[in-house]
Amino acid sequence: MKVLMFGWEFPPFNSGGLGTACYGITKALSKKGVEINFVLPKNIEVTEGFLKIISAELPQTKITLVDSLLTSYMTNENYWDAFKHTEGGKTSYRYSQNLVDEVRRYSVIARKIASEVDHDVIHCHDWMTLSAGIEARKVSNKPFVSHIHSTESDRSGGKSNNPQIFDMEKEGIKNSDKVIAVSNFTKNKITDSYHIDKEKIDVVYNGVNKEEFEKIEGFQNHFNKKIVLFLGRLTLHKGPDYFLRAAQKVLKKDKNVIFIISGAGDMERKVIEDACHLGIGDKVLFTGFLRDSQLKKIYKMANLYIMPSVSEPFGITPLEALASGTPVLISKQSGVSEVLNHCLKVDFWDVDEMANKILGVLENQELEDCLTQNGNREIDKLNWGNAADKILGVYKSLVPMKV
Repeated sequence: MKVLMFGWEFPPFNSGGLGTACYGITKALSKKGVEINFVLPKNIEVTEGFLKIISAELPQTKITLVDSLLTSYMTNENYWDAFKHTEGGKTSYRYSQNLVDEVRRYSVIARKIASEVDHDVIHCHDWMTLSAGIEARKVSNKPFVSHIHSTESDRSGGKSNNPQIFDMEKEGIKNSDKVIAVSNFTKNKITDSYHIDKEKIDVVYNGVNKEEFEKIEGFQNHFNKKIVLFLGRLTLHKGPDYFLRAAQKVLKKDKNVIFIISGAGDMERKVIEDACHLGIGDKVLFTGFLRDSQLKKIYKMANLYIMPSVSEPFGITPLEALASGTPVLISKQSGVSEVLNHCLKVDFWDVDEMANKILGVLENQELEDCLTQNGNREIDKLNWGNAADKILGVYKSLVPMKV
């Protein structure tokens, strides 16, 4: 089975969960004999417009880097800022002058790649690559799978959608031969927003490589206080503002707690200012964006991990926390809440209940231990190998001769 795959990001050039998912999926598929050519938008100086890099760690996966300004979780404002700092902003028309046009330019390049790369299936991750999938199929006439890790309504945090992105997402999903959603939560959003037949959508939950987190030693806790962790992009739909409001309520009852916020994003300045305005600036530690061993160490350091997302299609971070031996409190408005039972759950907006449950864990060692042990066992079935089996099943349903 040969797959032409388009994605936003891939480690180490990732800033969120999509890159983690793409890495886990491609590595697991590779182990099952699937040959993958992964196309990645990347701002890189090349003469031919794209180049191929063979990853030593993923011997079956070829990574094609396309000369583009596109980056993960990009907005029109981000794109314009990047454009102004390139030669394209002055004299060259190599790049487009807005995000949507750049996505369309990328899709044109996808046609060339599809004509040169042998493949049985086209697999695209999220809205930025769906137009590329449509154009690639026009050339090769091969089945097109769209893998939806988030929808425009998720990314906007329930606020007004970007109509251009909404339309491109809808067009890509409607033109797919099969859709993979990361949860039933996401499947329902796709059917409700875009009126897609549910029979066309398969749910494939994300996973975690548990052993990668178990073998890491955590940072030493020099605070001599309990630690509550938020780790994720600092953006509206991740709910960092609700995390802070719950923190304020906890600290009114227990001063012996440190709240750590790890991540970066468009709300970073606001979240820092909010911590000061709430009078808890001395109890909140901002680490910035963490990756690799630092990320794994901070999970282990925490007594409780919280994911207070306003709208979370899945949510890989609770799996990583549980793999690290840290109990979790998650938003009910998340896909991962469908598959986790040994955790605490709360509506993102209910900061009183969130604070009560935080205090419940911090004040009850038996509860913390129970959630940790049972949650750690529960994620054994949530691994990338199982996810890859289901994705391979989707491929085979579209390419019968490969069964």
